[in-house]
Order: sequence, then structure tokens, then C-alpha cells
Amino acid sequence: MLKRVTTPQLEIAYDEQGDPAGWPVVLLHGFPYDIHAYAEVAPLLTAQGARVLTPYLRGYGPTRFLAPTTLRSGQQAALGADLLALLDALEIEQAVLAGYDWGGRAACVVAALYPARARGLVSVNGYNIQDIASAGRPADPRKEYRMWYQYYLHGDRGAAGLAEQRREFCRLLWSLWSPTWRFDDDVYARTAAAFDNPDFVDVVVHSYRHRFGLVEGDPLFDEMERLLSAKPAIGVPTITLEGDTDGVQPPGGRAAGSSRFTARHESRIVPNAGHNLPQEAPLAFATAVLDIKAWTA
Repeated sequence: MLKRVTTPQLEIAYDEQGDPAGWPVVLLHGFPYDIHAYAEVAPLLTAQGARVLTPYLRGYGPTRFLAPTTLRSGQQAALGADLLALLDALEIEQAVLAGYDWGGRAACVVAALYPARARGLVSVNGYNIQDIASAGRPADPRKEYRMWYQYYLHGDRGAAGLAEQRREFCRLLWSLWSPTWRFDDDVYARTAAAFDNPDFVDVVVHSYRHRFGLVEGDPLFDEMERLLSAKPAIGVPTITLEGDTDGVQPPGGRAAGSSRFTARHESRIVPNAGHNLPQEAPLAFATAVLDIKAWTA
């Protein structure tokens, strides 16, 4: 059931399924996706007693900013702060946090800085907190070419391209990042509707510029960004997942053996899955969430 809750900056739209008294889990989508990524994951969790909350991130779907003057920031601290504000607004003291891409970053931010709020963590592509201070350092060319879309959005041409052809642009990313996933027009259209949010382009462009230090963030999140710049350890039980056909973050990068996970940590490679892992391999994703729940029983 789609619901809404008001936080200091947003009216957040979220889907809720399962027993309201069940153990809470928050499922967080990435770019360019939406809550439909978890359509098959949620029932697997509610069948095991979970209260499943799946919010639209800022700039997506029915989620809206409350004030026209608020910076349409997509920085990592904003995503983490939104997740924390959602937990506060719903009076959830602690939840299993699970996500990928932007959503995995939000989950990592809260797990690192507010570990009491995270019963455990499932993160696709491992430790997702950005090292903005080092973002200007060139990577291996085999990694650089995969980031073309980020560099494209650094300029006015890319921002205009996203605004004018957002559905075509995002569908191309789906195809490149999940080369073995055979999604159809209807599946894509259900999610692409979320990109019609009036703030989608501004939030996306800000995200991909801020992470490279090209634009300032929202001053409201300066202290959180300062803490994140230290690349804090994540001290809650964590399972990291990687799709073996991920076209943007291939296996063997941030997830494997990361020293930044200081509690129980297990890294798993999911066969025949790309970047949109929960939608491509819902059983593997749900199993990881349920294993975290069992670890912390």
C-alpha cells in the first residue's frame, strides 16, 4: 500500500507491506530505478514476518520537496539523512537496511554513522560511501569508460540530454548495466514513470556533480559529509552482494574483503545478475536480508 510521511525536507512516498508489528526492513532503490525493483523481494520477506518499507528516493515518483527553495541535492549525506528522517517519522528505532546503488549508499551512510538504527545491512557493490576527496584521481581506463554517463552529466549538454530524453537515457543504462536481463517494455514503463518527478533531473545532475567535488552540497549536510569524508567503518552485521554480469560495477571491487566492515561480514557473488540485482535475482536478495535477520536474532 502506498503511503506518505512528512520529514523536515520531504513528503516521502513509500510502499508498506506485511504485519505492522513485524520486524522492520527498509528496501532502497537506486538510479535509475524505483520501488518496483523490490516487487518480488517484498513478498518473500513478508512471508517471514517482516514489515517491509520501500520508499521513493528524493527526486523519484511521488516523493516531493516541501519548499521550493530547498536545494535539490542528490549528495550522499542527503540520501542518508532522508533515510534517517524516514525512520524517525515512522518511529522505527531499528531496522534491517538493504539497498543498491543510491539506495545502498543511503543504507551504508546510516549504518556507518548511526549504527544503533541498523539491525544489519545488505549492500550491493559493497562499501558505498563516496571518497569525494579522491574523486579527481583517474582510475584504470577499463573502469573509466563505464562511468561515461557521470561525465556526461557534468556538463550542460548532459543535463539537457537527461531532461529531454530521460526515458531513452535511463533505458540505455538498464541495458548496459544488466546485459543478461531480458526486461520488457511494460517492466521498464512501470519504473520510468518515476522519472517524471519534477525534481528528478536536478537531483540526478547534482548527485553526479557533487560526488566529483564540482558543486557545493546543501549546507544542512556539511557536518555529515565531514564525517563521511573519514570513510567511517560499518560496525553492523553486513552481507554484500555483487552481480557477476554487473556492467557498471563488476565483481571484485569494493565488496570483497573490505576492511571497512568491522562486524560480521559476508560477500556473495550472484550468478547471472547485473546492477539491478534485487529485480534480477529477488531470491538471492531476499535470502541475504533473511540471513541478516537470523544473524541478529
